[in-house]
Amino acid sequence: MADPAQSLFELDGDRIKALGARITALAADHLTGMRGRAAFAPMRAEERRALIEQPLPREGLASELILERIATELMPYPMGNGHPRFFGWVNSPPAHLAALTEMLAAALNASCAGGDHAGIYLEHAVVRWLMDLLDFPRDGSYGVLVSGGSMASLTALAAARHAAARANGWDLRARGLQGDRRRLKLYASSECHGCIRKSVELLGLGSDSIRTVPVDAGFRMDVAALRTAIEADKAGGHRPFCVVASAGTVNTGAIDPFDAIAGLCREHHLWLHVDGAYGAVGILDPEATPLYSGLERADSIALDPHKWLSVPVECGALLVRDGDTLRETFSLVPPYLRTEPD
Repeated sequence: MADPAQSLFELDGDRIKALGARITALAADHLTGMRGRAAFAPMRAEERRALIEQPLPREGLASELILERIATELMPYPMGNGHPRFFGWVNSPPAHLAALTEMLAAALNASCAGGDHAGIYLEHAVVRWLMDLLDFPRDGSYGVLVSGGSMASLTALAAARHAAARANGWDLRARGLQGDRRRLKLYASSECHGCIRKSVELLGLGSDSIRTVPVDAGFRMDVAALRTAIEADKAGGHRPFCVVASAGTVNTGAIDPFDAIAGLCREHHLWLHVDGAYGAVGILDPEATPLYSGLERADSIALDPHKWLSVPVECGALLVRDGDTLRETFSLVPPYLRTEPD
């Protein structure tokens, strides 16, 4: 039975339940049948072409046909991260309950850009929970859920850039980076994630603004070398503004010495951002907790619940100590987005 075009958003309750049962059955078969399948099944060239080159249909397909195509053309070729022989790496396996509740999230289809609805307050609660997990200070802090660690770090560095401009007496939002001003400098180890360079480039600072700091034998940032680089840039007339440390690098899992770096940042009035997308929640392991000493002193932390916490992709998060600075960096609320209290 085809769905009449005019009723795509008006399926009756029985039809929704029937389609939902079919979707649930497909999900259950996939999640519970993995052990009997290969961990990874590459697609044949003709199968890739069929997906890539499929023509734009002139009319919509019946619901059952859409589900059948998903079952035969997509589900046999997963990434493999749900299989018991997929050895972790970065991508978490699908959580069974999360897979089911994704349908409820789509049913609500809530925009969390504003308004006064439950999704807004749930995000606030989740951010607070993440702060509690990392022992990050809550007083005056703020956070936001984003699409992943790259977007979290981009957002954090934008706030750091805004704070540096404010401290130097210019309105970044009004005047941008134009004009004859001291060059902003950011410091990151040779093991930092590539998203840091991308963020610096997107923010208009230029990759030449990055000072690459060497690492020690354990692949952790060399704090003495960091101090030397900062002092050299100051002497050269530049404006150091941010240090990016890592809570678990992708290459080796190295955790930078946060306490020492935080002390140096306070001495020189620099923003400390911690890229914890890969390993920030490792702090929950009692044996590893001492390695994270000083993490709570960071000005911002990026982390990815869709990795070790097994939240469905995409879900990154950013925690910022100075919530007012985060708001000043981005907030622009035209009348049509304003919500009056209560």
